[in-house]
Amino acid sequence: MVVSSISRKKPSLYNALAKSQNPKFLVFACSDSRVSPSHILNFQPGEAFEIRNIANMVPLFDKTQHSGAGAAMEYPITKLNVENILVIGHSRCGGIKALMSIEDDAAPNKSVFIENWVKIGTSAKNKIKEEFKDLSFEEQCTHCEKEAVNVTLGNLLSYPFVRERVEKGKLALRGAHYDFVDGTFELWELDVKTTPAFAFS
Repeated sequence: MVVSSISRKKPSLYNALAKSQNPKFLVFACSDSRVSPSHILNFQPGEAFEIRNIANMVPLFDKTQHSGAGAAMEYPITKLNVENILVIGHSRCGGIKALMSIEDDAAPNKSVFIENWVKIGTSAKNKIKEEFKDLSFEEQCTHCEKEAVNVTLGNLLSYPFVRERVEKGKLALRGAHYDFVDGTFELWELDVKTTPAFAFS
């Protein structure tokens, strides 16, 4: 059995983490192997609760669908009381490319799970296809990587336990885009006043 020596380098940190966790951030990021939130933002263990999936998406609130996504969010928000949610999109995202490749009159799905999942960002795709129809496919994908983050920020507000905390000023929502080719990181805040209202079921 191999015992890691990581905990020996920072014994006080890991002794504290053994007792409890108190992260200030909930981070949604893509599962892409080139995108590590802890590496990008220099988080130490215990500072951020991370949820990673294809194209860093969050579905609309639904108690019967995507319950795994809801459970992964509910715990850090309602039990750990994180103060910030950060959604990070990134360059060369395969999930966004898959989304942008779906035709409106598509034949049966070519994948078992991926296509249905990335359809969460359909409104982002439609907006980019309309507003940037003269750009190349690759350029459209870059714009969609950012717009899909905004869709996820809006979808987050469809969760009652998120909206309640945002409205009370206890939780801040921010979007970001990481370009690992250029080494740039853009950050923006969600303007709740301009976000469409959602009907809760």
